[in-house]
Amino acid sequence: MNQATSHVGTPVGTFTQLLSSTRRGARLARLLAVTELRSWGVSQDLTDRAALVVAELAANAVLHGRVPGRCFRLTLVLGPAAERLRVEVSDARGDLHPLPCPTATALDPLSTGGRGLTLVTALADHWDCVPYPPTGKTVRADLLDTTA
Repeated sequence: MNQATSHVGTPVGTFTQLLSSTRRGARLARLLAVTELRSWGVSQDLTDRAALVVAELAANAVLHGRVPGRCFRLTLVLGPAAERLRVEVSDARGDLHPLPCPTATALDPLSTGGRGLTLVTALADHWDCVPYPPTGKTVRADLLDTTA
């Protein structure tokens, strides 16, 4: 579902795609997001930040939100005047919510994980988690275009 509109107060673009809850699906989410943002003419800075946020949220959906036989959903919404991008990743595990980001000093330097939401916090202007009925959750991240 793709659309582009230019009415005042309505999104400039929206994109939604269901993807398999696999590493391949997470990779495809990032590639699709970059392709869609480029087609909308989004700045390179915002596209790069969004690609990293999508990669982290999709990886989390696959690693922590996976329910066998269920997909995850990627949604991109580009706000009016293309100044704000909302990235949403919905998965089927509403019982597991993201934990607050640990401080940089609390991270184990030898750990191979646990930095994804810290990265999202650094790249996004705001992120949160809301229920995705009937049993899932959506992690949302808002990114402002600093070049506009």
